[in-house]
Amino acid sequence: MAEPADTLALVTGASSGIGLELARCFARDGHRLILVAEEEAPLIEAAEVLRQAGSPSVETVAVDLARPDGPDEVRAAAEAIGVLPDFLVNNAGVGVFGDFARETRWEDELRLVQLNVVGMLRLTKLFAGDMVARGSGRILITSSVAAIAPSPLQSVYSASKAFDYAFAEGIANELVHTGVTVTALLPDATETEFFARAGMEDTKLGQKSKADPADIARAGYDAMMRGKDHVVAPFTAKLKTGLTAVMPQSVVTGMARAD
Repeated sequence: MAEPADTLALVTGASSGIGLELARCFARDGHRLILVAEEEAPLIEAAEVLRQAGSPSVETVAVDLARPDGPDEVRAAAEAIGVLPDFLVNNAGVGVFGDFARETRWEDELRLVQLNVVGMLRLTKLFAGDMVARGSGRILITSSVAAIAPSPLQSVYSASKAFDYAFAEGIANELVHTGVTVTALLPDATETEFFARAGMEDTKLGQKSKADPADIARAGYDAMMRGKDHVVAPFTAKLKTGLTAVMPQSVVTGMARAD
């Protein structure tokens, strides 16, 4: 069941892809929005789209969440606006593709961990306490089906998403009976800018058919509103994750490499 329509959602990675589609779900239900992404111009464009989609108020915060002080800038911006979010959507993330020992750059992997793990943790720390004190709130953390099994040539990425998933499940249990829920969204490969940014357009995975980000966002949004601890999307990915639970780890990892 949806929350009252005058509530506020803060969505990171909101200028495109799954993040923009998640924000669109909130807009259609009449919620106010704070959009966070690194680049200002796409954020401004997204804000106009979301106003037209039904959000009564859309604020933007252009900040690099991979910087150590990035999440604190988001908190300061929310305080300056004068309201703290009822919904926190930790969706921002980045990938790195290639052989860890011989191809990828440490700087890229460090940025990945700072954004996918540390930035997500810090933002959650900055807002979860207020939600608990208020007695209500919902948190969504975008993980990945890559969290279920190691992904060769995306080893750091899949490890970061495994962290996100484990963290979401852990604090979901900690927050039982507080009025605050935590949901992990585990999408399969989705048609977004992720593959281009990670240098994966020419890979087998990059060239395979992918899920519609609108469908992934709706699954995550609905699960969040129902207070579910996690959701795997699309439905076909549930079959994949089910198989990984019963197959030997070496076989699962080898299959991921073949993809």
